[in-house]
Amino acid sequence: MRLVLGVRTYDLTTRALVMGVLDAPRRGFVSDSCAAHLDACLGGAERLVDDGADLLEVGTVTVAPVGAQLSEPEELDVVVPLVDALAAAVGVPVACATTRASVARAAYAAGAVVGDDPSGFSDPGYLPAAVVAGASVVARHPAGAQAAPGAGSGTGDVVAQVRAFLAEQAGRAEKAGLPRERIVLDTGVDGRATTEQSLRLLRASPLLAELGYPLASAAGSSLAGPSDERPEDARATTTAIAALAVAGGCRVLRTSDVRTTRRAADVLAAILGAG
Repeated sequence: MRLVLGVRTYDLTTRALVMGVLDAPRRGFVSDSCAAHLDACLGGAERLVDDGADLLEVGTVTVAPVGAQLSEPEELDVVVPLVDALAAAVGVPVACATTRASVARAAYAAGAVVGDDPSGFSDPGYLPAAVVAGASVVARHPAGAQAAPGAGSGTGDVVAQVRAFLAEQAGRAEKAGLPRERIVLDTGVDGRATTEQSLRLLRASPLLAELGYPLASAAGSSLAGPSDERPEDARATTTAIAALAVAGGCRVLRTSDVRTTRRAADVLAAILGAG
């Protein structure tokens, strides 16, 4: 299986890419302290790359209620300068997490090569913007307020709901003109209503990988539920989750703990590639 990000092509037969998640400042970025915020974000990005990130993701979108999200002008003011700076400063592809086609379009113009949509392509202009830019997309299953109509975020068979939704979004992306190697599917395990749902989806990774697209998953200790773990225990949990995800077919791991996730992904790649 191949994944194309910008001008780079990755063989994902056994290798998993680690996506370092860089949290953009949600408010106060566009102010007298803009330069300080930008420098702090760039410093964080460089640390993630040094720890082994294959790509970086920036954005202001969270799983918070829609009313808590930034307005479109605010999101543009935060994301675009950061993407522009990252694209010039780091040697890895940059992804933008946004639900808005306008923000994705501006991010592509600033140097991003991936649009990660946690709403399931709710904006009808999202996929055409990626096609025009030659970008890749991540179709993430939305759980909660970000959900597009038909996302099926109820309490029924979560695995069947997510599988059907992701298959539909992949079909939409291909119909819009995106080749398969530029489409990533993400189960959204880190946005589930319960820990049980998250773990069921993680365990079902082999079934979801059968859809035939690169499969992404969050990889962090929070998937195991709220915890007061010591840092070393949290790293052990992250290692276990990342290893299970890769063994189940996930080939893109979203994480803020890049160093731990990178090590787990590399060990699994060696095991899976052993003749």
